[in-house]
Amino acid sequence: MTHQEIAHHRLVSQKLEKTSKISPQEIVHHMGAIQAQDYAMAKWAIGSRCDATEKEIEEAIDSGKIIRTHILRPTWHFVSAQDIYWILDVSGPQVKRIILADTKKHGYDEKEFGKINSAIEKILTGNNHLTRDEIIQELNLKKISGEYHLSPVLIMMYAELEGLVCNGIMRGKQMTYSLLEEKVPKPTAKLTKEEGLVKLAKRYFESHGPATVSDFSWWSGFSPTICKTVIHSIVTELNSVEIDNQTYWFRTDLSLENSFRKSVHFLPAFDEMLISYKNREASILLEHQSKAFTSNGIFKPVILENGKVIGTWKRTVKKDHTKIATQFFNETENHKKAILFKRIKDFENYLETKIVIE
Repeated sequence: MTHQEIAHHRLVSQKLEKTSKISPQEIVHHMGAIQAQDYAMAKWAIGSRCDATEKEIEEAIDSGKIIRTHILRPTWHFVSAQDIYWILDVSGPQVKRIILADTKKHGYDEKEFGKINSAIEKILTGNNHLTRDEIIQELNLKKISGEYHLSPVLIMMYAELEGLVCNGIMRGKQMTYSLLEEKVPKPTAKLTKEEGLVKLAKRYFESHGPATVSDFSWWSGFSPTICKTVIHSIVTELNSVEIDNQTYWFRTDLSLENSFRKSVHFLPAFDEMLISYKNREASILLEHQSKAFTSNGIFKPVILENGKVIGTWKRTVKKDHTKIATQFFNETENHKKAILFKRIKDFENYLETKIVIE
């Protein structure tokens, strides 16, 4: 299997080869989790995989069918309502340990966070959706350990990881928080840590494969040792191929026939097609990687042709239209650009507004 073939099979696994007729929440459920710190672009990560409009995706998020919260590495992710609790149970404890390692020396331990979370629960009870600033103002926290101020970001992240809060209804362009249990009822049964890790691994390789242990470790936030053990326990439930002394795992029903289709995708910043793998050479040449993402983890929107990144793009929203500017890595002939730009029609349908290409 070549890098080109890996890129193609990932398009299929990630439901990018052809637009799916399933709902936005079903796309998120299939993917396990979709990185979502850039809210506007993250919505397009869902929209590029189904035929839903931006408004329909926003409705799914506001209604609680899709949850936006800190999870996994951690960063913002979209997670489906049916998956939120078990994924939190799996990944929450390890991320909380990272937070506590920094805050304990300043007096903020589990007990202190517990007091803060109790106060947040009282503030938000009754479907009271508030912004982070409004919550922090209501908390009226005092300094602990001299001049140390606990970051509002860490306060809300810890509350998210505890399964207390998640995104509330958007207030214009401002995000609010709500109580998770008021959006999604808590299930009566819980998975063990081992069961949760197995489920997470299967979901990742079924939706992102072919991928390696290192890729899964990067995406999930768990150590390579833990990931190897988990994969060893499900080898009979996955297929694999060896390429350059690396094992790539994928779902058993993924066809490896070379029935490649020509395709063009205008993908959002931080899209799973790039960010969910530690090694990204299958989709973008090493010489072009610095043009698509920075060393400190900022990813740009990219243009894919047949699974390979050939350039970047950006949008500028105007009153009655949206402008699209492109930058190709190599010289691209005008007639070829016209063919590529036909695929921007999907983005136009998604936004329900006119697209103007600069």
